[in-house]
Amino acid sequence: MRARLLPHSRLRSSGGTPIARKAVVLAAAASLGAGLLAGCSSDSGDKSGSSGGGNGGGKTTITMGLFGTMGFKEAGLYTEYEKLHPNIKIQENSIERNENYYPALINHLTTNSGLMDVQAVEVGNIAEVVATQADKFEDLSKASGVDKSNWLDWKWAQATTQDGRTIGLGTDIGPMAICYRKDLFEKAGLPTDRDEVGKLWAGDWNKFIQTGETFKKKAPSGTYFMDSPGGLINAVLSSEEDKFYDSSGKVIYKTNPAVKAAFDLTSKAAQEGLLQSQVQFQPGWDQTIANSKFATMACPPWMLGYIKGKSKPDAAGKWDVAVPPKGGNWGGSFLGVPKSGKHVKEAEAFIAWLTAPEQQAKLFGVQGSFPSAPAAYTMPAVTDAKNDMTGDAPIGPIFAEAAKAIPTQVIGPKDQIIQQGLTDNGVILVTKGKSPADAWKTATKTIDNNLEK
Repeated sequence: MRARLLPHSRLRSSGGTPIARKAVVLAAAASLGAGLLAGCSSDSGDKSGSSGGGNGGGKTTITMGLFGTMGFKEAGLYTEYEKLHPNIKIQENSIERNENYYPALINHLTTNSGLMDVQAVEVGNIAEVVATQADKFEDLSKASGVDKSNWLDWKWAQATTQDGRTIGLGTDIGPMAICYRKDLFEKAGLPTDRDEVGKLWAGDWNKFIQTGETFKKKAPSGTYFMDSPGGLINAVLSSEEDKFYDSSGKVIYKTNPAVKAAFDLTSKAAQEGLLQSQVQFQPGWDQTIANSKFATMACPPWMLGYIKGKSKPDAAGKWDVAVPPKGGNWGGSFLGVPKSGKHVKEAEAFIAWLTAPEQQAKLFGVQGSFPSAPAAYTMPAVTDAKNDMTGDAPIGPIFAEAAKAIPTQVIGPKDQIIQQGLTDNGVILVTKGKSPADAWKTATKTIDNNLEK
């Protein structure tokens, strides 16, 4: 996300200590902590970089703490690195939803225990980690093989402290598009050519909803226009310059008209039956991908990998990608090396290689994660990239163009809490029969409670 970080002094409570999380979130962190600990390597190497850790075969095991499907394994990058470095073994441990992964990560950072050799941080959390947990991470700007010029300037800055320490190397960014099912559009009497589809809603999210109303008139039985209320509101908000915080660090989500307008538009679509009553990245939502139950979804590049992983084989080639009503960004992650990791030097060397332009290009070619390294944009793995789900669609140039329209946004320390409150405690309720006004009250009350605790 092309975003401005808030002044770091604004990322703490008035008492100067990190804002505490809700008790239930801490409980979740504690319960997940056991899973993270269980996934840690059992070798006995030290932090100096020794490869003498005992793992049965004399190899050093680098443990990766990730969320979702980041695609490194699926793209064969672990295997490639292990071939280049026979003394290294990569062990991935992933939790599907970031809102489950992140509290556990914060718990382990706070106690400085149970951390893996590499930990991922999602862009919505990077400001908080930079402000409150930077001392727990190695400064990767000094790591061997790391060249700052490989990354977009704003991407590098997102993980950099005011005194110049960089605690995470950028993996991907998430320029927004709309993925749509050509077969469902055709059955509903809508155009299927991506340029014509983009013209349906060019410049206005209200036009997107109007297209949904047209779709509904002839939609195949049991299908919806869009996958979820959370997907819609997130896409709309991602295209706004001002969102949850202003540049001084003040929380403005309740008074920002753009946030309320996004909530109201999503509620309108929910009341009209255009959206599934599903929460993204939950098993029920996964099943609707597999069973072709919706026609569109907000689609950053990495979502193509998710669609591919959850779809049945007969869905191949039935998807396409169109420009969104307005440009936005959804997603983008970082890889950091905790100081308490067992194999700091090996981990630094590995993620320097893993996030280099060549590997970022390979990752996009296989998994759809769009590079944060500009040098990758002209590499054949990007320019010639295809995805099984989208057939011959030139996804590399499409997302490269979409990246140019990403607005500059402030990233606040509690963006994820606010976003989740608006979706999981807000617009989803409208799909279940609650009035938009009552859903807004529930969402804001939940968010404010979480921000205060």
